[in-house]
Amino acid sequence: MVSPFSVYSEMQEDLGLDNVATGSYIGPMREVGIRELKNRLSEYIRLVREGEVVMVTDRGEVVAELRQPVAGEELLQKYPGLADLVRRGLATLPSKPHRPGLYTRLPAVTPPGTAARLLDEERGDR
Repeated sequence: MVSPFSVYSEMQEDLGLDNVATGSYIGPMREVGIRELKNRLSEYIRLVREGEVVMVTDRGEVVAELRQPVAGEELLQKYPGLADLVRRGLATLPSKPHRPGLYTRLPAVTPPGTAARLLDEERGDR
């Protein structure tokens, strides 16, 4: 008797389906009702701290999400153009906040007023 799965094994050999992803890029997500969330809030906050997203439901309808804060959220609100680039995948936000002492200030290479003088020379008597 021929196994009904023999077609799949032949297809696997022909198409090289042995190198398929066994996981997902979508992280863990839980749903919880308002009453249970209220009764076990500390437990759900711990799950969020560990990276899970908790969907809060009211009578089966999702009404809120609990998730870790997004790094750079204030940047996206302040600079909508940056938010658009991030949405389109053309820019990424830093994973950690900037530390002011990370980059030391470099000394000036030219004396003060050099840029203004060069611009004046370039422009001439416009």
